[in-house]
Amino acid sequence: MKLNVNGDIHEIAEDWQGESLLNVLREQLGLVGSRFSCGIGQCGACVVHVNGAPVSSCLLPVAEATDKEILTIESLADADGALHPLQQAWLDENVPQCGYCQSGQIMQAASLLENNPNPSDADIDAAMSGHLCRCGTYDRIRKAIKRAALTMQETS
Repeated sequence: MKLNVNGDIHEIAEDWQGESLLNVLREQLGLVGSRFSCGIGQCGACVVHVNGAPVSSCLLPVAEATDKEILTIESLADADGALHPLQQAWLDENVPQCGYCQSGQIMQAASLLENNPNPSDADIDAAMSGHLCRCGTYDRIRKAIKRAALTMQETS
């Protein structure tokens, strides 16, 4: 079984076919940015992109992810280490506190901005509604998304 993760092809052992994509990403590939939290797709900590769409990787059997393009939080920064505008905005707006939910939040926000480069507050709230932040930084998350949207518009 092969997975295309962050542009690289990885051979996954057959005995891992019954595992979730999240477990394979973390345990087999060492990509630990996506986090296990609720395990039932309700918190958003494990969100990655599969064929361009945000997906709770804790719910997706890895066998269903073959022949698909998977992107994790590790794919956002460029090869030179420059942060993605969302990652930089997260820092500029002091979003992270405990940081546990942040990779899933950022991946969801990246999907939002890909589809809606100038989201309203209502658009952001709707897109991010499936993500729980136990620290309650929702206002800062909204500000960071708007900051990133502006940055991305200015650089394109």
